[in-house]
Amino acid sequence: MKVLKSILFLIIALGLALPASAFAAPLTIDFWHAMRGPRGDVVEKMITDFNASQSLYKVVGTNKGNYDEVMNAGVAAFRAKKQPHVLQVFEVGTQTMMLSGAIYPVYKLMEDAGMNVDWSRYLQAVLSYYMNADGNLMSMPFNSSTPVMYYNTDMFEKAGIAPLSKTVPVTWDELGEITKKIVDAKIAPAGMVTAWQSWTQVENYSAIHNIAFASKANGYEGLDCELKINNPQVVKHITRLKSWADDNRFMYGGQKYQGPQAEFMAQNAAIYMDSVSGIAKLQKTVKDFKWDLAPLPIEAGTEKPQNSIIGGASLWVLNGHTKEEYKGVAAFLKFLASNDMQEYWHEQTGYFPITIDAYESLKAKGYFNANPFQAVGIDQINRAVPTRISRGLRLGYFVQIRNIINEELEQVWNGTKSPQKALDDAAARSNDQLRTFEKTYK
Repeated sequence: MKVLKSILFLIIALGLALPASAFAAPLTIDFWHAMRGPRGDVVEKMITDFNASQSLYKVVGTNKGNYDEVMNAGVAAFRAKKQPHVLQVFEVGTQTMMLSGAIYPVYKLMEDAGMNVDWSRYLQAVLSYYMNADGNLMSMPFNSSTPVMYYNTDMFEKAGIAPLSKTVPVTWDELGEITKKIVDAKIAPAGMVTAWQSWTQVENYSAIHNIAFASKANGYEGLDCELKINNPQVVKHITRLKSWADDNRFMYGGQKYQGPQAEFMAQNAAIYMDSVSGIAKLQKTVKDFKWDLAPLPIEAGTEKPQNSIIGGASLWVLNGHTKEEYKGVAAFLKFLASNDMQEYWHEQTGYFPITIDAYESLKAKGYFNANPFQAVGIDQINRAVPTRISRGLRLGYFVQIRNIINEELEQVWNGTKSPQKALDDAAARSNDQLRTFEKTYK
């Protein structure tokens, strides 16, 4: 009996000595995202690893559809006061999120949680996209990418074309010669296709050549900005693509990525411009031909091309939760940025490792020697210090603006409008959107 009493007293004493959190259920952290398929599986693995690494918090990941649907779901949930803690929003929603009044800035979150983060060890071309005018990080970079040029090496070999450099871009004139040789020899029905035509052929074309996409440093320096895409250089570029469309050196495959990617995979085009995140799909799907990567082309005479700009999405922390929950959010974001997670993310998806430390770790392990095409996008985005123009775009209603540009470009490809007329109309229509946004948020 004395032994039983002693054990009982010991149990009670231990219970009094332990904090209440030792017996409490972990706090739930809701994370809404747009990752599906193989990339969604990777996200779930990262969430599972975080939950297993500690017992205070449990992150619950929920796919809410595509980027547009996730952002709309987040807005609706915030209005209903049922918002998640973390919301993945694509890069074109950056300005809207910054001015929404719904966010807890990431730099402030990490400071308040006592997390010491050396932001200088992050890829600056990525970080600058999500900073406010004071240089403070507003959201955590997550799936960051940039467009590159995929090409069918079997077709190139058949046409007698040497493999392309992974660091020195070909010129657009050279690409014209390459695509003509492939089409004339009937090696492929078309020379090239491009995904996300506004992103690859207008936004990144402009950034690489340090041409303003919009005034006010592409919107970074004021809401009263205007689109400048109807400038002579971009008009000349779109005119060239139209001439290539007429002789099959270029084939329009759709606004997003599914159509162009399908054409490349079916070997209906030798060249395919799209995000580095396409690497994962091609690696797992393409079995009947060899392919490789090269940087995006540049104009002849460009001595020092600028960095390309990013696409993808970042993680926004929403207001309306408790201090303890925000500690869990900060811990989760720090975990995602760890070397192990960033290396895994890059290896499995093709998206950039967002920290210099993770990149250098992969390099030291010989990863890029074994997988040289994985370094093409990273080298391209880091090849120059971003300028006021090449650091990115900061526009309101950017989703609508991209849709407008896509609509107008389609009228170029089908011969309804001239390149100059289409880009003039795209700028005018987009500027109407910008004025509406300015009135709403100024």
